[in-house]
Amino acid sequence: MYFAALLARTEDGWEASDMELDDVESLTDLTDLARAAAVDEDTVVAFIEEEDGWFGVVRVDGEDDPRIFVSNAASAARSSYGSMLTDELLGRDEDDDNELDELDLDGTEDGEEEAVAAYEEEDDADNSEARAGADPAPVGPLGDGDLLADLGVSRRQLLAIDGDALGELAETLGATDVLEAVR
Repeated sequence: MYFAALLARTEDGWEASDMELDDVESLTDLTDLARAAAVDEDTVVAFIEEEDGWFGVVRVDGEDDPRIFVSNAASAARSSYGSMLTDELLGRDEDDDNELDELDLDGTEDGEEEAVAAYEEEDDADNSEARAGADPAPVGPLGDGDLLADLGVSRRQLLAIDGDALGELAETLGATDVLEAVR
């Protein structure tokens, strides 16, 4: 089971909102969601936690590239939301999986449905082989362990989190009350 939340920094502290993951299919979607929650393009921190498995933190500052940390890359890589984070950190190209989506195929031309089905089978086989041959995600943390250092969470503290990651991080950031309101 996943829990996801956004914390947006404001002049008065933090504003929390729960994050609906159903519409998040890529890191770009997650980043756009975080930017939409930002107050005056200030810092937004997105948290994703899979119960007893792993947690991920994505920090978005204005238009800068997102900074990412995953507590256990091997566990995260086996889940849909975790794999989008680990794939980014490992430099795997998410666009490889979406080549068919980019084509303007509507299946209305004669014989096109068979061609699309054959292409999908070939593409699935290629992606399976690529994933099988790709380096596996490492067991343990992956990413920018210092992404919250200026907010009061050192690399050491981030690496030591065990249990309720979101609760511990919210406490250190001074956002426990606002996070509890969306839990």
